[in-house]
Amino acid sequence: MKTTEPVCCPEFEVQKLDNKTLTWEEKPFIMETIPTCFHIPFPPSIGKKIVKMMDLAGKSDACYTDLAEALILFRDPSAFRSEIYLSVTKKVEGANNTSISGTFQARVFDGKYNSIPQFIKEMDLSLKEKGLKAKDYCVHYAYCPKYAKKFGHNYLILFAQV
Repeated sequence: MKTTEPVCCPEFEVQKLDNKTLTWEEKPFIMETIPTCFHIPFPPSIGKKIVKMMDLAGKSDACYTDLAEALILFRDPSAFRSEIYLSVTKKVEGANNTSISGTFQARVFDGKYNSIPQFIKEMDLSLKEKGLKAKDYCVHYAYCPKYAKKFGHNYLILFAQV
């Protein structure tokens, strides 16, 4: 009997977000926080929070039907706390509902988590060339670790609010 593995992470299309400008007006998200140690999260806490968020969104029928449209953004307001934002289609009962508005420059990078400071420097240089400066950053990982290995890429998308 052949079983099909459920798709966790759809194959990412780099051109969809690389070097794109996005403008969000009250884009709905739900948010959770996790502890970090100098920006390094505790991996088990990430999975637990994301599962909790996905469950709440699913119960409220607020998940994107196309997984490729869903975003999970990470933002580090301090060295000891990270925020996780899950994009949803509407308000989610029992969740910390929020929204994000602003103009964002998106850029795709392929590399390890610990390369983010270098990627931010590269992004800052490309923004400067456009006469822009980032007010804040958040990151979306296109693949979970299992699928990064499967596809041979560890894409992450930096979103710079400008």
